Amino acid sequence: MKKYFISGIGTDVGKTVVSAVLTEALQADYWKPVQAGDLDFGDSDRVKSLVSNSRSVFHPERYRLNTPASPHYAAELDGIEIAVSDFSIPQTDNNLFIEGAGGLMVPLNSKDSVADLIKYFNVPVILVSRNYLGSINHTMLSIELLKHKGIEIAGIVFNGDPNPATENWILHNSGCTCVARIGNATAAPDKKWIKEQADLNENNIIKLLT
Repeated sequence: MKKYFISGIGTDVGKTVVSAVLTEALQADYWKPVQAGDLDFGDSDRVKSLVSNSRSVFHPERYRLNTPASPHYAAELDGIEIAVSDFSIPQTDNNLFIEGAGGLMVPLNSKDSVADLIKYFNVPVILVSRNYLGSINHTMLSIELLKHKGIEIAGIVFNGDPNPATENWILHNSGCTCVARIGNATAAPDKKWIKEQADLNENNIIKLLT
């Protein structure tokens, strides 16, 4: 069984929706190590509410922080300090998707970022990219950072309105593989939409990730 870290080229690129689609496609487990804010209905709750299968297990967060802010600041407000060494990947006999907070350089404490946590876990990254003006730059910078840190890139998920010119340029010049293309939800996604996206991408996801 394999483990993957889902990170994004920035905030609000759709990591949680992508996590739900991938979790549904593989009937995998899901884990969000740090939840900052929205404790009544966080990302783990969102993914769980969008997944239809009964096999997936949703593992509890290591840190639940009260303020919707960068984890290092939210932790400071709660009077704690996050340490990378405090994290331990949940034990499971299933495939596991780990969803990060924001982008790769989001700080966890005074010196460590999400990228450092990925390096500590030593798992491949699935990078979520959303097409917007400037996304090529943000995607390529994220890829360069991962390569610089020696972190394996399992592939890219393109989320939202398709843009073949952008997507093909990124794939050609990065050498990365496309894991999935997730359509743009016209309204808040529901279980039916997530299942449809999982089914559309299932063959490619299974081929690349298992």
